[in-house]
Amino acid sequence: MSESVSTASTVGFAPDAVRIGGESVILLSASLFYFRIPRESWRERMNQVKAMGYNSIDVYFPWNYHERREGEWDFSGDRDVETFLRQAAEAGLWVIARPGPYICSEWDGGALPAYLFAKPGMKLRDNDPQFLRYVSEWFGRILPILKRFEVGSGGSVICAQLDNELDFYGCSDPHGYIKGLRDLAVACGISVPLIACAGQGGLLEASGLTDGVVPTCNFYPDDRDPEFERKVLHYRGVLAERGYPLLVTETNRSHFLLRRLLSSGAKLLGPYLQVSGTNFGFTNATNNWGNPLAFLTSDYDFGGMVSPDGQIREEAYEGRLLGRLIGTYGSALAEALPEPITGWQFADTPDAGLFGPFELRLKGGGSLLFVTNGSGAMKEAVLVEAAGRRIPDSGFITLAEDRSLALPVDVPMARWGMRGSLVYSTAELFMAEGREEGTMLAFHAEGSGDMMLALPSPFEFAEDGLSAERQEGGIRIRFSGAGTQSCTISMADGKKLILVIAERFKALQCEGISSSGTLAFREQTLEAPDDESWAVSDWRMTEIDAAAPFGEAVAVAQDLEKADHLERLGVYRGYAWYESAAALPAGKRVHGILVRGASDILSLYVGGRYAGTAVPGGVSVFMPIDGPMEASKSQKSRLNAKVEIWGHTNFDDIRLPGLRLNALKGLRGMAAVTRVLDITSNWSVSRAADSAYETGEEGMGGSLRPIVSFGGWLSADHPANEIYRRVFDTASDANTWTVHFKGIQSLARIIVNGRDAGEVNPFDPYVDITSFVVPGERVELVVYLQRLLGLPAGRVLVYEGTEVQGFTVSAAEERELATGAQAAQRDGLAAALPLELAPGGAAWLSGSVRNSRGGNGWRVKAVGTGLKLTAIFAERIVGRIWLPGGAARPVMTGGSPDSFCLPGPWFGANPENVTILLEAVDAESPGRLTSLEFIP
Repeated sequence: MSESVSTASTVGFAPDAVRIGGESVILLSASLFYFRIPRESWRERMNQVKAMGYNSIDVYFPWNYHERREGEWDFSGDRDVETFLRQAAEAGLWVIARPGPYICSEWDGGALPAYLFAKPGMKLRDNDPQFLRYVSEWFGRILPILKRFEVGSGGSVICAQLDNELDFYGCSDPHGYIKGLRDLAVACGISVPLIACAGQGGLLEASGLTDGVVPTCNFYPDDRDPEFERKVLHYRGVLAERGYPLLVTETNRSHFLLRRLLSSGAKLLGPYLQVSGTNFGFTNATNNWGNPLAFLTSDYDFGGMVSPDGQIREEAYEGRLLGRLIGTYGSALAEALPEPITGWQFADTPDAGLFGPFELRLKGGGSLLFVTNGSGAMKEAVLVEAAGRRIPDSGFITLAEDRSLALPVDVPMARWGMRGSLVYSTAELFMAEGREEGTMLAFHAEGSGDMMLALPSPFEFAEDGLSAERQEGGIRIRFSGAGTQSCTISMADGKKLILVIAERFKALQCEGISSSGTLAFREQTLEAPDDESWAVSDWRMTEIDAAAPFGEAVAVAQDLEKADHLERLGVYRGYAWYESAAALPAGKRVHGILVRGASDILSLYVGGRYAGTAVPGGVSVFMPIDGPMEASKSQKSRLNAKVEIWGHTNFDDIRLPGLRLNALKGLRGMAAVTRVLDITSNWSVSRAADSAYETGEEGMGGSLRPIVSFGGWLSADHPANEIYRRVFDTASDANTWTVHFKGIQSLARIIVNGRDAGEVNPFDPYVDITSFVVPGERVELVVYLQRLLGLPAGRVLVYEGTEVQGFTVSAAEERELATGAQAAQRDGLAAALPLELAPGGAAWLSGSVRNSRGGNGWRVKAVGTGLKLTAIFAERIVGRIWLPGGAARPVMTGGSPDSFCLPGPWFGANPENVTILLEAVDAESPGRLTSLEFIP
């Protein structure tokens, strides 16, 4: 493709090829997300992608990035989609546009605006008229922009994706839903093909097999899976039967795997996240990559070609080599089809680790044989054809570990302007250039080998490090595989064929063919690194009241009778504080606070005293108070719950309430617990019918039933289905009761006073039974327990107490925190690292930072324990970090868990301030910040 993307209007998908403007192409696509990269760096990243052999980018468009509150739209500044798409077209990159409405992408809520979660009765990602009405508002904003930048309209958008990996989600009507999205897209004028990707192979579940929507595949295998090609070929065949090519919209980032996909007939190779970035602000997600809960880091990096701060990694040169391979064969490869039963096989290689050979029949003649070494060690191989032909006829093909080579067989050289053919080569052809005087063909190899060329006579051969021998109808050339070797063959028509064989390392370093007709190689230069003394001139710290709202927080609700989730109060991201003067019953001791439905990060303060930090995942949590508080008559004790929304889940998982796609944040209630009853002992037990739930009958046995601890009956059944019964008395002055099956590893259903109170599982072991209890009266519990032998049933606790009422709720998003950070910069006192904060404490830490000498900014690594850090730079949150230490810390995943970037383009001519909010979140130990390391 030329530097300017073709403006021809036709984009066609067929089983044999993707065609754009009549040209058949293999799409090599890198994920590049404008919302995770500073606007000033968009074009630089595009140029990096193009330089590394890629011709396409896939781009999500996050709905909630542009509609931050219902009806408030923003497409300016860093959200300027038009500028991004214009730059992509100028860079010569085709765009695979993915506007959702749901995108996943480890992004807050999968890009669904959080206000939707508070809409009663709405079915997200389904054929629900209410949901589709809101989607139409989003599509009505984003799709006309995509339309203006379609191929044929001056842009480079070649297709648009509807939703994302719907087969992972419990959509009740995939066909109706995708049809609804299709109709909205068509109504907005989208004329390029529409696609829908399957995340786990469910083509029907992901696309509904809707007319006018092309199903695509996402594959995330073990790169060394010996059966992978066969799986891919299955999907290639299924799609071909429906008239579609195999488009792999997402897969792993290794070019080793991409070559395996290419060998199986894929026409789109879409490794996910070759260009890393940053989840700026409060855009991180939570998801199920933990146990099951995980927090996504601000650093968004899976080790792709380009780091979050724009550094090119070595894997990028593998991409350039693959891109050159694809470009060398051009339309012949773009229209190639996999040979279902290849005539080739490995000879005398019974040991595992060599995959293939897999054959692609090139358009116009010849084949590429893909030979793959997934063994983890160097291998030597020989190929043999059914007719007895061997490659090579003596010696071996050398394959390094995790290497896949595309070897030419019977390939006509006419496509490169030469008569004759490549009969075979044990080196991979990766670059070709035709000139008036002749053609250069450049190969790479791991070790020694040979190639055979069929050439018309007469011809002359000039050695230059390569040995050759004439054979009937051609020439055999042998090479050592060390350094760079070449030879020139002069043809009868006056043209010259120059053959260059480079060792693979040199091929990776190759920058192209020089004007003199030789390979030019990359020169590596090392610059002296900047150090911290260059970066930071001083540190200043301001300690703040961690229990009280900070950062210019604003009140969002006052005199709220009961606590409620934040989305219902119009808070969709950031921090929130629930404050109450908790009325405690006279003469009672408060043992702790039970918080219901809490997420994401809850820090509790009672009477100004820190009670701890928890990450409940949307379930209830009991937070004990160290030294129970005595409550005198009419005593009121200030109660503060600080909540941080780390991010709405990007994935739907039934194991935790906080992992449901429509999960709400904050909390839905608090109770002051005045009595904790341990009722683990003295349950009567009987065997349960297979599926029947009794609700009041005594059943067989009555008073003769054994009395055991909960889950303590030794059964011959497996799994054991049992009924446990117990009673307990309640206090007349209490008004809330919650049962906690602490440590349960079984499934249970709870009947309270004859009424079904719901299910219990190991991830959500709390049951609020208040609505089934009459204060002062006895409660009868019946628990139907399905138990796997050897796994504990846990303890059974009852939390009795008084509901907390009367709340004021305040909140602070990125802007309010940035304003607070500016005030801290003015008021701070000189500080030096290391520093400590008492458990539950908080402080602002500010420093003046200069840009790195290269102008590329810094990566800042935090070293310490028991602290949560929120870094603010250029009025933006650039990183949220939770350092190790403390039982509450969740699994951190998605990138570096202990560092963040200060983008170079955001520095001015003078030093800039970076301010870090420090929160000590380990109730057992002080938070300690040992150092902040500035890495250019």
